[in-house]
Amino acid sequence: MHSESNSTAIAIGSDHAGFELKEAIKSILTAQGITVEDFGTFSLESCDYPDYARKVADAVSNGSFEKGILVCGSGVGVSIVANKVRRVRAALIGDVETAKLSRQHNNANVLCLAGRSTSSEQAQAIIAAWLTTDFEGGRHARRVDKIEQPRAGEQGMH
Repeated sequence: MHSESNSTAIAIGSDHAGFELKEAIKSILTAQGITVEDFGTFSLESCDYPDYARKVADAVSNGSFEKGILVCGSGVGVSIVANKVRRVRAALIGDVETAKLSRQHNNANVLCLAGRSTSSEQAQAIIAAWLTTDFEGGRHARRVDKIEQPRAGEQGMH
């Protein structure tokens, strides 16, 4: 794991259905002085969400970024893909309270949003809550540690 994680930058990606919201999110974040690295897609042309979700998840998993944001039509596809990657805890979020809980209790490091049903105003509020809420640790740390335990037949990857 890299120790030079970019804590001031966020990895972001989407498929075509999430493209417009991703572009709005980039504007929101850069206006706040947050650096964004866009892993694609770069147009409304139909594409496969796993390609972009994997790039963002890998960048978070390998320590290049502390956090990532993914958008597809429903948010479900990108969350499934991201959660297949070790050290990624992706949460599909649709409201501010759940955004806070995903950080406090689950130490979520990838935020997934539904491009077809999340307005840029909703996304702005969700992202603000998600970025400013800290992990509570304590009993939640024990639970997150259990998530990260190697699966049956898998070698330890810590």
